[in-house]
Order: sequence, then C-alpha cells, then structure tokens
Amino acid sequence: MSEIAIIGAGPYGLSLAAHLRAAGLDFRIFGSPMQMWIEQMPQGMCLKSEGFASSLYDSESSFTLAEFCRQKNLAYADLGLPVPLETFSEYGLEFQRRFVPELENKAVVSVQRQSGEFTIRLADGETLSAKKIVMAVGLGHFAWVPPVLAALPEEFVTHSSRHRTLGRFRGREVVVVGAGASALGIAALLDRDGIPVQVVARRNSIHFHGPPPAKRSFLQKLRKPVSGLGPGWHLFLCTHFPLLFRRLPDKFRLEKVRNVLGPAPGWFITEQVAGKMPFHLGVTIDKAETSKGRVRLELTNRTGAHQTIEADHVIAGTGYRVDLRRLSFLDPDLRAGIRELEQTPILSASFESSVPGLYFVGSTAANTFGPLMRFAYGARFAARRLTGHLAASVSRKPLPRTAAVPANAVDPGEEPGKQNRVGADA
Repeated sequence: MSEIAIIGAGPYGLSLAAHLRAAGLDFRIFGSPMQMWIEQMPQGMCLKSEGFASSLYDSESSFTLAEFCRQKNLAYADLGLPVPLETFSEYGLEFQRRFVPELENKAVVSVQRQSGEFTIRLADGETLSAKKIVMAVGLGHFAWVPPVLAALPEEFVTHSSRHRTLGRFRGREVVVVGAGASALGIAALLDRDGIPVQVVARRNSIHFHGPPPAKRSFLQKLRKPVSGLGPGWHLFLCTHFPLLFRRLPDKFRLEKVRNVLGPAPGWFITEQVAGKMPFHLGVTIDKAETSKGRVRLELTNRTGAHQTIEADHVIAGTGYRVDLRRLSFLDPDLRAGIRELEQTPILSASFESSVPGLYFVGSTAANTFGPLMRFAYGARFAARRLTGHLAASVSRKPLPRTAAVPANAVDPGEEPGKQNRVGADA
C-alpha cells in the first residue's frame, strides 16, 4: 500500500514528486524522466518557451534552468535566447537525479479502483495499491493525425512525435502538414539536412511568434506585461489566475484553451524556413492515396482551385488532442466514472476528478485550469496546489533513505541523469 502514486515523469510529475518529497509524504512515481522530450522530439529543435519559463520546480525553486546552465557553463538568457531541446532534456534528467531519486523504471499497464482504493499493475508483474493516484501523463499519449491521413499505411505517414532523428528521409521527398512549432521546426530540420520538403497547412499564413524586445519602456510593460506564457494581459491573466479561469463558463474556457496560444512557431524559426521550401497555405487535403510507392495529396484552396502534390512520405505536425480514451491502461469501469468535458476530466480546485482520489495535472487539466496547463511553466502552480491538498489528507513518513542531492552539488565530469534514467511514461 502506498499513499500516493504518480504516473508520469515529465515536468509535472517530477515537480510534484519533488514537492511531495520535501513535504515528507509517502509516494511512488513511475515513468521515464522527460520521455517525450528525449524520445519524441527531433534532435536539434529549440523550445518555444523563453528560458525563464522553461524550468522544473523543487519546493524552493532553487534549481532552475538558469541555475543548471550556470553550473554547467551553458549559454542562457531569460529572454531572447532559444533553449536547445538537448539542454532542457539534460536539465530535466539532472533535476530528477537530485530531487526524485526514487523514480521507478516500471511501466503502468493497468489501473483499477475497488473498495475505495486503486490497484496498479506494472509491466514487470508487480501489483500495488494506492489511496490516491495522480495522472501526470504527457502529450505523447495524445498525438493526433487527421483522418484523411490516418487512413494511409504507416510507412507513408507518421506523426511528428515519431521522429527523434530524420536520417531515414535522406534521398526522399517529404510533405509536412501543419502550421505550428512542431511542423515548422521539423520542416526546418529536414531542409537543413538537405531533404526536399514542402509544407501544407489550412491557415492562410504562418503566424510566427515575435522576438522579445531587448528593452521596453514602463508604458510598454504596462500595456503588455510579460508572463510565463508570453506578453499581453490575456496571457498574464491565464498565467496568474488559473483558479479564476476554472470558474468561467464551459464554452468560454474551451474556446480560450483552443485559441489562446494556438499553432505558432517560435520567432527563431522564421529565417530557417522563409523562402527555403514550397508552402501550400489556405488549403485542405481532400484526398490522400498511395501509388507506386509515393503519396499523392489532393488539395483545395479557399477559392475552390485544386492542386495535386506528391512525396515519398508525409509527416503530420498536427499537434495533440487530449482524449481519456487514449489512456488504455485505465480500467473501462474507472474511466466511465470520470465526469468529462470534451473527453477531458472535469476537475475540482485541487485537480481531483469525480472519482475520489484520482487527480490529473498537465495537459489533461487544461480544459479546467486554462492554457497554463499546456506548458511546463504551469508545473509550479500544479505542484504547490496539489501538494497542499494532499498534505492535509494523507499520512506523512520520514524522507526516503536515498537523500536528494543538494542543488549546489555538481560533478562536472558526470553526465546528467546517468544514474537514474528510468521509467516508462512522459
């Protein structure tokens, strides 16, 4: 029996575990640290979030990305310097080693609820019970491919999350579908590697985020305050008032989650793609078929004009859609007891679902708490809020025998995360 089980070891799962550990609460955590960032994003990409908004969170916020880069002598800036994916991944692994050393290399294959307790079955055959479960699963579970493309064989179409490296496409032609950071980022990497690429998107134009200004006047700061999600009062409110967002009408919340910070590449991608590849914008894919080892896409633009393009492979940079039905390890009876809104859980102010003791954080909580939950920056709010709630309802125990490594203890010759690269869920 464990008081709390955390499923998932991305920024939300690790930040929560670090907080629970500092509070002396009994928990177990399962998952591969930073799995989505390490295994499901192409090497060479950069984060869209600014440096100051790309940290994980211990209880004292002592080991930020800025501190990690300082200790490792890596380039860093709060604003205006893109964070390489590799730097963020290494930072997350080092955070795990220091603050969550008890992370277990075990995949969860089944979660059931009986007699007020949860039964968890692991891939290695172990079965355990927990009074409370926190679902900190990452977006990797929710990759979405449009039906017109999903009907094609996998050898011809894949989601962008399937490509850690792109060498398999050398000597081939690729079409990337999408207008967001994933789509344009992977298109830029393909072009960099000399792989012919075309971009197809429904949007009439690509909306790149603008670079942060080097200096701003007091009036500019007042008009557009900077938050962890970006500049502007609407983003400031989403960042600082998630509990207020939760109380807004369902229709309004859903609209804001869909439209606030929609698909948009980072400002630094502009020069990597502009004028370097064909763009087919403002079009829909009416038909996708294969012929003689190639993919043929039939496109229609807003005026009704038709066009056909061909390639050897299509990469769908079409994002993610949270849907609890995709969490196959949840027992159907358990899932049926979760009150939902558009296939996402309806949550209390403490992240608890309608099933007592079952909590959701991260992207699965966005339709309740807003766009903040779609970004790593929201992990601090979620970890603090949920830890305070759980501390009042579960028993405490002494800290585990394996002590957390002090945040200022650095071995320059040691590869970050080498000792504890474990787990199975993003």
